[in-house]
Amino acid sequence: MGSVRKASAWLGLVDDNDDERYYDDDYSEGTEPGEAWVTDPRVKVATDVAEEKGRRIGTVTPDSFRDARAIGEMFRDGVPVIMNLTAMEASDAKRVVDFAAGLIFGLRGSIDRVSNRVFLLTPADTEIVNGDPAPHRTDGFFNQS
Repeated sequence: MGSVRKASAWLGLVDDNDDERYYDDDYSEGTEPGEAWVTDPRVKVATDVAEEKGRRIGTVTPDSFRDARAIGEMFRDGVPVIMNLTAMEASDAKRVVDFAAGLIFGLRGSIDRVSNRVFLLTPADTEIVNGDPAPHRTDGFFNQS
């Protein structure tokens, strides 16, 4: 295809039929319609492994207070939940935070503010590791005293 034709095709002035030559029926040798693709039983899907080991974190971005139930159900099942309340009105966001405070009190969890209107609810058996830098050592490699 010439450069003028390519430019015309890119602008949408002419049909770009040049790409059709790359699509052959040889590449459609997959499963037939209606035939299910089966995963090797030795391979576990990541969500299954994460659920078995308790390594799941839920994220919820509620639109209204009605969505608080999803937060409560995940937290009750022992899943840490990140609540993103940025899409909510201030009055509803306050109600959801109050609801979350009741959840963590009743289930002995904790709540941490991640950023403005984003909170992390953690169950009682979950430890939050702080990412603060370690204190500087005076006997380290970079100490040039």
